[in-house]
Amino acid sequence: MKENRLRKWWKRERTTCLKAVILACLPVIACLVYCAAKGQSIGQIYLPASERNDELIYYKQVEAILQYGYPQGYFGFNESHALKLSFAAWSPVLVLPWVLWGLAFGWNLLSPVLCNIFLLTAAMLLFGLLAKPDWKQIGILTFLFFLYMPFSWYMLCGMPEIGCISMLIVFYGLAAAYLRRGRAVLLAAMFGLAGLLTLMRPYLLLFLFLPAYFWTVRSGAAQRARRLELKGWKRLLHGIAAGRRGILGSAAIIAAVLGIYGWVNHFLAAEYLEPLFYMDWLTAFFEKGLPGGLRNFFGSLYYSGMQFLGHMRQGAVSGLAAGAIFCCYIFLFLLLLYQWFCDFAVLRRDRKRGQDCGELSGQLALEGHLAFAFLGMLGAQLLMYNFFDGCKHLLTFLAVGIFVVSRMRTVYLKKAILTGAVFAYFFFYRGAGFEAYEPDFAEPAITAEMELWNEAAGRELALTGDERPNYDNVVIWVLSDEVQGGTAYTGWQYLYSLPAGFGISCCTSDYCMEQFGNLKSRYICVVPGGPIEAKCITMGYGKIVGNERAALYSRQGRKE
Repeated sequence: MKENRLRKWWKRERTTCLKAVILACLPVIACLVYCAAKGQSIGQIYLPASERNDELIYYKQVEAILQYGYPQGYFGFNESHALKLSFAAWSPVLVLPWVLWGLAFGWNLLSPVLCNIFLLTAAMLLFGLLAKPDWKQIGILTFLFFLYMPFSWYMLCGMPEIGCISMLIVFYGLAAAYLRRGRAVLLAAMFGLAGLLTLMRPYLLLFLFLPAYFWTVRSGAAQRARRLELKGWKRLLHGIAAGRRGILGSAAIIAAVLGIYGWVNHFLAAEYLEPLFYMDWLTAFFEKGLPGGLRNFFGSLYYSGMQFLGHMRQGAVSGLAAGAIFCCYIFLFLLLLYQWFCDFAVLRRDRKRGQDCGELSGQLALEGHLAFAFLGMLGAQLLMYNFFDGCKHLLTFLAVGIFVVSRMRTVYLKKAILTGAVFAYFFFYRGAGFEAYEPDFAEPAITAEMELWNEAAGRELALTGDERPNYDNVVIWVLSDEVQGGTAYTGWQYLYSLPAGFGISCCTSDYCMEQFGNLKSRYICVVPGGPIEAKCITMGYGKIVGNERAALYSRQGRKE
């Protein structure tokens, strides 16, 4: 009986499975081609060669979680630490996929890359099985996937963004399946994924509104309301009223997710060097009242908007990273809006003719919601993030936008070709300023130096203390220092050599100079030849290992 059922399923779905396998091959092919073009292989990716210092913090936290459950020394900034346990400023939920990978396959310097490739491969496979794209959509998706270089960059680095992107791809696969089948389990899965994504990155709360819309407007009560003899907006409003269970249920879910995020952020996140979100535009309403708050809000929006346009102009001319990302983002946002208006006009026409509009109505919801998410994130970029860091967050939205573009109604593929041309211009033809996003490969000089640091750290550093976490298991990473010739940055890459469980506190040179006699951490990594190293020598700190870029000292040898 089961065998017959399986045979029938395979006969019915074998083409879908073939398409899903084709999509699943895209991430692997993209990585292999990228590395081959650089004359390297995936196995040559080497995190200590990278200039992305966030990777160090993510990697060492995961290493500590896998070996001890949580870091045994504090991760923080200027020796801050979380109220509970010992994680850094970002939600530890963000590295959950890597933790699961490490539990299954172990953890080393190549593990984040292999896990990223696996996550995107699995997401593409699931999207193919859930969304069931046709061959034209497969072709568009393949075309855009290879032109959108951040897919390859993020897979081949130690950043966890591919985890968010992969979950959002599955999220849209679930949305397509729900529109086709209307099963409650698919809606529940969408809520679950969007909730988990919010705990990873708070701005991904925007994606909770899509399942909320489905539950509200596409619930059984709302469906029955649609069959009433109502027209236009009356039909929609009546449907929303009939879906009040969806409104209340969605509101409860969103409130619960926000509550959990608030708890995680309050107890498990260390204070950062600067605010992660700028909230001046909001606090102005409490400090200056409604008129003053509105003036501040629109003033901030105008000032940031002009800066945003300036970056776009610069990106269009020179291809510099922030401006290039902004240009791609605005282009895709406008494309989503344009397609939504076109599809809405077609939907109204077909309804007047009495035609079945179920498929078009669903596509309209996906386009409209993603345009709404783009607009919401644009507002957050203008009001809450600085442009240098904030532009990176937009890449996640661009990545999932490709999957909605591939499903747009098209005859001559104009939208896909235009989108591909924009990506090709900024990521290939221009490409200036994207060095910070590109993967880094092993070099003999770097690997040889890392071996020396690994040997010294393994010999001299060991976790101590009965109560953990504690500051005896923390290394201060002095961000930079003034040396002859100007500012020099510490070679933080050598801190990959720290034994598992050690914490890292990224500190400014001003903090270290002012608090030197009161520093709590047992170890400090400094710029050689700088004033802070001079203080270490004067105070009798013992030198463990060093080179021309970094020197690691311990207070253990300090003269009393």
